[in-house]
Amino acid sequence: MAKAAKRIAKNSEGIDRQKFYGLDEAVKLVKERANAKFNETVEIAMNLGVDPRHSDQMVRGVVNLPNGAGHNLRVGVFAKGPKAEEAKKAGAEVVGAEDLFEIVNKGQIDFDRCIATPDMMGLVGRLGKVLGPRGMMPNPKVGTVTMDVAGAVKAAKGGAVEFRVEKAGIIQAGVGKASFSDEQLNQNIKAFVDAVIKAKPPAAKGTYVKKLSISSSMGPGLKLDLASVTGGGA
Repeated sequence: MAKAAKRIAKNSEGIDRQKFYGLDEAVKLVKERANAKFNETVEIAMNLGVDPRHSDQMVRGVVNLPNGAGHNLRVGVFAKGPKAEEAKKAGAEVVGAEDLFEIVNKGQIDFDRCIATPDMMGLVGRLGKVLGPRGMMPNPKVGTVTMDVAGAVKAAKGGAVEFRVEKAGIIQAGVGKASFSDEQLNQNIKAFVDAVIKAKPPAAKGTYVKKLSISSSMGPGLKLDLASVTGGGA
């Protein structure tokens, strides 16, 4: 614990917790402080001016990061027949129907993203208590309920990142790895923020993006100047 505390203190040196950093400077500082023994994920957190308890203020969607997310996402697909074969050829790790339902219903989830064909949703819907709390329930709004299972699998593998606002009005996601170049991270962060801004519900009033910050898995968080990301405001 003492060693960890010392590393955290050292990584926080030179960081002004009250300052709003420009994107370029923030990315450089985050990368410099990502010194764990593994390739840390660069994470983004957005505090939105919405109340997700109201359905008309829910914010969710999917964004294809231009440089990928930097991790090997395991994909599970509920499909039958030719669509099941398409999913397997596209690289899905787990494919099935009733057999997969039984496995998942027992709490055995060996995938990170769940995709389903529309005809499977009657079955998959019964897994709401298992997949819902993990944010893994397939949804047509984010392209995970589709007949184009091959395209959905390839998108997930290629850097498609889902986002959904939590109860406190916060969206969090990984937008790349510390090993990415500054430019790759800049592009991914801009794409993510742009997607969240475009997903603004009409019922949202006042300031939409209240706070924005980035950090590495084990590093300190830095507040971002929104204008440096969007070129304006939101």
